[in-house]
Amino acid sequence: MPAEHPQTAEHPQTIATPETTADPRATANPRGAEKAEIRTDGAPAPAWTFSQGVRKGPILQVSGQGPQDPATGEYLHHGDVKAQTRRTLENVKAIVEAGGATIDDVVMFRVYLTKRADFPLMNEVYAEFVEENIKPGGVKPCRTTVFVELPQEPMLVEIDAQAVVA
Repeated sequence: MPAEHPQTAEHPQTIATPETTADPRATANPRGAEKAEIRTDGAPAPAWTFSQGVRKGPILQVSGQGPQDPATGEYLHHGDVKAQTRRTLENVKAIVEAGGATIDDVVMFRVYLTKRADFPLMNEVYAEFVEENIKPGGVKPCRTTVFVELPQEPMLVEIDAQAVVA
C-alpha cells in the first residue's frame, strides 16, 4: 500500500510527492471538486497532448499505458505479450498510486490487444497482477478487452484504468 501523499496548499485535490508533480493548471470546479493532472516518473511521460492521469474528486482516470520503460520511454519486450502486459500494468499502477489510490480502488481496466491469440497469455499475467494487488477476498475490478491496431508498432497491449478513491 502506498504511503499517504501530502496535498499541496495551492491544489488541495492534487497529490504531490517527490516522484510526482502537481499541475499548476489544475482547474477549480464550481461544484467543489478540483480537476488535477497526475504525473509521476514511475510511468512513461505522455508522448502527445494528454495527461498520465486526471483526478477530479474521488475519480481517478489513468490514460492508456504501454510497455515502455518509465525512465527512457523505450518500448520493451518486443513480441512478448506476457512481459509487455506486466510492464504495462506496472506503469498503470505507478499512476494509480501517484493519484493517491491503490489497485484495490480500481473499478475498471480496459485492455487493448493487437491479436486475439494473445488473449490467454495477457489474461494469465493480468490475473496474477490483480491477485497480487488486491486484498484477499477483495472485489476484482471490471474489465473490457478490445482487439485493435495500436499506435506504435512494438505495442502488443495497452491498458487504461479508472479508480474511485474513498
